[in-house]
Amino acid sequence: MRLFNTPLEAGFRMLFILSACRPEPCDLQRLISYDYLLVHSGDVSSEHDSLHPAVPNRGSEWVVKRDVINMGLGLMFARDLVEKRLTVNGIHFAGSELTTAFVRLLTSPYAEALRVRSRWLAKTFGDYTDDALQTFMSRKVGTWGAEFDNIAAIKDIDL
Repeated sequence: MRLFNTPLEAGFRMLFILSACRPEPCDLQRLISYDYLLVHSGDVSSEHDSLHPAVPNRGSEWVVKRDVINMGLGLMFARDLVEKRLTVNGIHFAGSELTTAFVRLLTSPYAEALRVRSRWLAKTFGDYTDDALQTFMSRKVGTWGAEFDNIAAIKDIDL
């Protein structure tokens, strides 16, 4: 059974994010950005290493994760672990008391790392407007993973 890059994995990360953001709801685009920032926190923080390995062109993950995250939210909603709220600006997702209680039950080192980074994420980016977060991500996305281009260029130099 495949676990990585699946709706189940993304859905579990959403639980940590939404629990840390409570009571504020988040739209899908914000959650996509938050997921990238959570997994690759080392790209934007000197305080936290990234949870997942740095891979070339990882910034493109921000663009292609929409369906996986949306399906993950659907899985968590179907189990009453996430709330959906219809607003004038579309569908927003929110954590509930059940979300937080469930997240507390997860005690592995990876779960603790998700918990710590989710709190950091909510504190650091929670006050960003949707437009400000979108602008931040758009400006940075091309640079994340670009360090591998520099390494490849250095290897091509004859010494």
